Amino acid sequence: MSQFVNPADLKKMSNDAELAKQKEALALKRNVEQAAEELKKAFEMREIAPETPERINQAIRRAAEQGQNEVLVLRFPAALTKDGGRRINNFEADWPDSLTGFSKTAYEFYLKELEPMGFTLRAEIMSFPGGMLGDVGMYLKW
Repeated sequence: MSQFVNPADLKKMSNDAELAKQKEALALKRNVEQAAEELKKAFEMREIAPETPERINQAIRRAAEQGQNEVLVLRFPAALTKDGGRRINNFEADWPDSLTGFSKTAYEFYLKELEPMGFTLRAEIMSFPGGMLGDVGMYLKW
């Protein structure tokens, strides 16, 4: 005849399993936070590439040939703005003041190179994962 498992042993097994789940969740959270920090650092350090004018010209020509009057030129997480994308989501006139890192660099490039030619730039929240502000899209219009 076999013996029953001791309730104390069962509690220990349950506690050990729960502890393992918590450790795994904590490790996953740390990995996500580290990846987000690395993304932020890369975003802040990114510069305008020398081939940018050529790439923009190709993109706007293709879009114009398809009857469009705007093209998505930059997509980035709303979390990489000063206010988490709030000003962009609310279509506030001072939304460019919320830009940081490469989005700010790209906006300054637009002001210097493209706005004087008659292009306009708009930004909008492109996604709402879990009801939160997701990615920002910056669109060049003509």
